[in-house]
Order: sequence, then structure tokens, then C-alpha cells
Amino acid sequence: MQAMSATRLKPLASQGSYFQLYSYATISNEPENDFAVKLVKRIWRSLYSGICFCSVPQQNRVLRFCFAKKEETLQAAANLLKNI
Repeated sequence: MQAMSATRLKPLASQGSYFQLYSYATISNEPENDFAVKLVKRIWRSLYSGICFCSVPQQNRVLRFCFAKKEETLQAAANLLKNI
């Protein structure tokens, strides 16, 4: 989370997991799937839109990141996300 604090993404409360949800509401109004695909193409990392995990699809402008990675991988991804 420290590395991600330098991005414009805003963390959402989590009770503990290998995953963290981040809002991109202050960055874009694009639908979640569109924004997620654009980021994957732009920074070549894997992420999911938050809508993938909802039984009733909603557009909350949320992305889901996995943090079960090596520290250097996480830092590299956060550095790339600073530019969005």
C-alpha cells in the first residue's frame, strides 16, 4: 500500500487478503472492464475490474489487484501506475 500511495488510485477498506480494491473514480468515468483492459494493454500487468466479483453487476469504478507477488514486481507495477 505504501508504493500505491503515490498513485491516484484510492484504496478501499479490506479485512485482509492477497487482494486489494482500488477506486479510480477520480481518474476516469470509463466502465470498469474498459478501464481495466486499457491499463493491462498500457502497463502489461494483470488486474481485474471489481465488477467481475459482483453477483449483480455495478459500475463502481473499482479495480482488484493481487499482492501475492515478489516485492520488486509490486514496486515495478506501482511505478507504472503513477503515470495514469
